[in-house]
Amino acid sequence: MVWIKAFVAGFLATLIFHQGLFAVFYLAGAVPAAPFNLTPVPPLGVPSVISLAFFGGLWGVAIWAIAGRLKGALYWLGHVILGAVGPTAVAMLVVFPMKGLAVSAQTWVGGLILNGFWGLGVAVFMVLMAAKASRQP
Repeated sequence: MVWIKAFVAGFLATLIFHQGLFAVFYLAGAVPAAPFNLTPVPPLGVPSVISLAFFGGLWGVAIWAIAGRLKGALYWLGHVILGAVGPTAVAMLVVFPMKGLAVSAQTWVGGLILNGFWGLGVAVFMVLMAAKASRQP
C-alpha cells in the first residue's frame, strides 16, 4: 500500500508543486513554455502534463524507496536532494537530448529548483497520507 501512496504522492506533487512553481517561472518570464501542457504525446496521446505526472509517480516510488526511512530534517532534506538530482539528471542527460532540446546551465539550475520543490511535495504528500516505511528486522 505504501508504494501506491508513493506513486500518488509523486503524481500529485507533479501537478501541484512542480507545475505550480513552473507557473510562477512562466509568469515571471523565466521559461517560455506555459505550465499544464495539454498537448497529446505518443504513444497513447495523453496530455503532456498527465504523462509528466505519471513519470512523477514512478519517481515518487523511487524516492520513497531511498528516503522513506529517514527521520526528522533528513527526511525532508533527502526528498528535496533526491528529487532535485535524480529527475534533473535523467531529464538533462537522456530526455532532452532524445527530444532535441537544448541543455544549458539555465535548464540545469531550473530543473534542480523545480524538481527539488517536487521532491518536497512528495515528502509533504507522504506525510499527509500517513505513509510509513516498512521495517525489515
